[in-house]
Amino acid sequence: MAESEERATLTWRKIPVLKSSANDDVVPPLRDGVVVLHFAPGSGKRCNFASVSVAERKFDREFSPTPAQLLQHPLALGALVPKDAALFLAAAIAGAAAKSVTAPLDRIKLLMQTHGVRVGQESAKRAIGFMEAINVIGKEEGIKGYWKGNLPQVIRVIPYSAVQLFSYEFYKKIFKGKDGELSVVGRLAAGAFAGMTSTFITYPLDVLRLRLAVEPGYRTMSQVALSMLREEGFASFYYGLGPSLIGIAPYIAVNFCVFDLLKKSLPEKYQKRTETSLLTAVISASLATITCYPLDTVRRQMQLKGTPYKTVLDAISGIVARDGVIGLYRGFVPNALKNLPNSSIRLTTYDIFKRLIAASEKEFQTITEENRNNQKKPQ
Repeated sequence: MAESEERATLTWRKIPVLKSSANDDVVPPLRDGVVVLHFAPGSGKRCNFASVSVAERKFDREFSPTPAQLLQHPLALGALVPKDAALFLAAAIAGAAAKSVTAPLDRIKLLMQTHGVRVGQESAKRAIGFMEAINVIGKEEGIKGYWKGNLPQVIRVIPYSAVQLFSYEFYKKIFKGKDGELSVVGRLAAGAFAGMTSTFITYPLDVLRLRLAVEPGYRTMSQVALSMLREEGFASFYYGLGPSLIGIAPYIAVNFCVFDLLKKSLPEKYQKRTETSLLTAVISASLATITCYPLDTVRRQMQLKGTPYKTVLDAISGIVARDGVIGLYRGFVPNALKNLPNSSIRLTTYDIFKRLIAASEKEFQTITEENRNNQKKPQ
């Protein structure tokens, strides 16, 4: 703030540069697009406000590409799609691709996690190994068996990603400090609440996916859903929700926070490179998985039909009594093998789409500028 008898006093607020979940710099728009000017008393000058227009991806319609030009430059067509919608679609496709490619490892992990409960508490063989799980699925169900239950998971990824993305942005605003900056604790809290929100909304699809993947006799999601409603009631769609929320909160919090902090600690020239994002994502996902995996095992066993566990503590003590501490990490190897390529595929696919979006905007703007320059030329 500066003030004198002859000069006006201009009051402003610093616009902080925030970090998105992808660690990209994002400058938020001004509130209501307005900057208020305050003049010193007695200066004899009056001014209410100055309006500042803030528009993203705003193109000059008068000189926009014609249909013929768009046919000649199809890449520019992407700029016609709202950027938020384009990024949402990119995230959905990236998530679906990653889930589909890693589905066999996920199916193997689920089989290893739930084997003890499915075969019975008194079974002589309480655990199943990685290679044995591969053979069991292949012999009993064939190649398609490795992708059993993948459809509800892919369907779940789209709303899950969308809810998590928008809720994360919402919670970041809530947990920002007075200076507009998001602290480490605030980032952890935003990630935790975003993870819990998205999990709660899409949890029934996750339960359906598990039942379809590990329980015999079911072929479609509708069969599973109707059977659960008839035999167990609506509450069965939320079995294991407690450990799921407890597990996802630290997982997303650690994952997002470690990813951001690692990226920020690197020299600026490396921060926006694709390989840096991939490596950082692998490290953050690995740390989050090691920390939170036992709760994932508890959640899976509580989701099963006929589970003997009613509470998280009951499940933990039961699993440890039956299989030892290592029982909490059953399926960890395929899960880790799944998470690493999952993160890589998702981030790589998303990065490719972001580059395509940027290239389409550039192409559109180039054509617009050419049209403007041609219009200005003397006839």
